[in-house]
Amino acid sequence: MGQPEAVQRFRERIGEDTWHRLLVRLEEVNRDIRTRGIRSFNNRADLVRGYSYDEFYDWDLYFENLYLSYYGVSRYCRNNLEAFLDQQLPCGFVGRTLIQPRMRQHFKPFLAQIALLGSRQTGRFDWLVAKYYGRLVKSIDYWFWYQDFDKNGLAVWDSADHSGMDNQDRRAGATYSMAVEGVDLNCYLVREYQAMVAIAAALGYAGDAKEFAAKAEALSARINEVMWDQSDGFYYDRHEHRGELVRVKSVAGFTPLWVGIVPEDRAERLVREHLLNENEFWIRYPVATWSKSEPDYVQVLQGHRICNWLGTTWIPTNYMVFQGLRRQGFAQEAEELAYKTFDLVIREADTREYYDGENGIGQGLNPFWGWSALGYLMPLEYELGYDPTDIGRTSIEPIATEQLGLEFPGR
Repeated sequence: MGQPEAVQRFRERIGEDTWHRLLVRLEEVNRDIRTRGIRSFNNRADLVRGYSYDEFYDWDLYFENLYLSYYGVSRYCRNNLEAFLDQQLPCGFVGRTLIQPRMRQHFKPFLAQIALLGSRQTGRFDWLVAKYYGRLVKSIDYWFWYQDFDKNGLAVWDSADHSGMDNQDRRAGATYSMAVEGVDLNCYLVREYQAMVAIAAALGYAGDAKEFAAKAEALSARINEVMWDQSDGFYYDRHEHRGELVRVKSVAGFTPLWVGIVPEDRAERLVREHLLNENEFWIRYPVATWSKSEPDYVQVLQGHRICNWLGTTWIPTNYMVFQGLRRQGFAQEAEELAYKTFDLVIREADTREYYDGENGIGQGLNPFWGWSALGYLMPLEYELGYDPTDIGRTSIEPIATEQLGLEFPGR
């Protein structure tokens, strides 16, 4: 895979000063992860977290491990996954937090993807057989057994807080409401089924792989049937109680691109009319997590300590949109987003939790060494044509080590 010309293109485009600043920044992030982010829990001494306070989260773990995979570090996929799955209830429920469990908020559908990411790096899947394969299956089943009340094949979020987009209540509901079928949630579930196809195939469970593939295909079709609005050209969440779409434009509406299930004509509308629309999502530092056309769009919440997803730019959602654009044939737009995201994260003196999309100023936690670090190497992924989130990919490459000569400390 080594393509020195890809690295050279990246280096020439950002300039020598920025290039050297990037290398220093990556070493700083890695040092923070190694010295501050590796913590113990419940007699487990080697777990990773991206936050400076005492908690471990669900989807954060997936994106944190994507970054660590750039250095060939995979052990936290297994270590953290086992810590979460060991807390699983008989019904299949896994709390999305470890230290202070939220007992109505099931681990977002990333468990199988985390298992696959780690196993692909080591080439070993056998560790799942005795205990964790069945638990992964039950974690997915839980969504449809207990969080699909109208049994239409689409699962619901507990709330915006459960979705991880903390204050998007108007589209995902208030805490404990259990009412909204999230387009993001059901797209993540498609990817979970696809990850289970890969895991089952690697273990020789051909029958299971076939069943998971059928479920992924059926759920993809359901998303396209129910959640696409032809008049607006956008994917919306659906309110299960009212039986209608929640017509609020959020970055969640672009997750079908990441799964790669958007028909070509729909993808054109979704990208051209909405993503690239400067009055909606394509602000100075895209992608806005909440359309600028929404009445409560805001970049800075004065006096509030809650994480703001009402317009600010978050790197993990940028990353999903970036890979979705590449997957659905929008190479030029993906390139622009990769470099705009890089410009956003490198301009600040430190890595931040999220960013003001209008002026680029970092917000949230500082110091922060979590998922925002993905923004530093999105251009390199673009130049290499590399996508570690591609379920069909059979190998995960340590691109920071191989291409940039960087090592993770104490690897």
